[in-house]
Amino acid sequence: MDTPNRHLADTLRNLRRQRQWSLDAAAARTGVSKAMLGQIERGESSPTVATLWKIAGGFETSLSSLLVPTPPACSEPEVRRAADLRRSPAEGEMLVAPLFPFDERLGFEVFELTLPAGYVRRSAPHEPGVTEHVLVVAGCMAVCIGDRWHALAPSEAIRFAADQPHGYRNDGDSPAVFHNLIHYPRQWGRAD
Repeated sequence: MDTPNRHLADTLRNLRRQRQWSLDAAAARTGVSKAMLGQIERGESSPTVATLWKIAGGFETSLSSLLVPTPPACSEPEVRRAADLRRSPAEGEMLVAPLFPFDERLGFEVFELTLPAGYVRRSAPHEPGVTEHVLVVAGCMAVCIGDRWHALAPSEAIRFAADQPHGYRNDGDSPAVFHNLIHYPRQWGRAD
């Protein structure tokens, strides 16, 4: 099992144990099948980003906590390079780089996301109180909030309540790269 899948498997298993949930209970809370959750815990499946969001929402934890270990608090400046962190959680998916994983003290996480040409992703609503901030770095893209698409060019940004249906689209011929700062309500905790 590679390191990211091992981290995901261990984190999911620990989340269930902390809450004393069976696979059936976790499936009911997340909307992800018991079979899929079992495969993830055994390292036999690389779930899509949509599945990871369902798991994070059901456990009321951040997406980044499922992807990478929570870094320790630091008193020194920390430089993180997207090129070193970038990966595809599932085949054919967008590239995800957790620039700053969820920090409980600050209540947010920051990702660099790369949408391949022609990519469209719809996202189910997150838990109440979750807010997303999308800042386009390269290429052009559109963000759907509710049922309306908002076109964004490089250096443009949008903020929205993510507790409603939303999505991301790249109609261009080249990748679109954006930063996504996701802020969580205070009651959300860490996965580990």
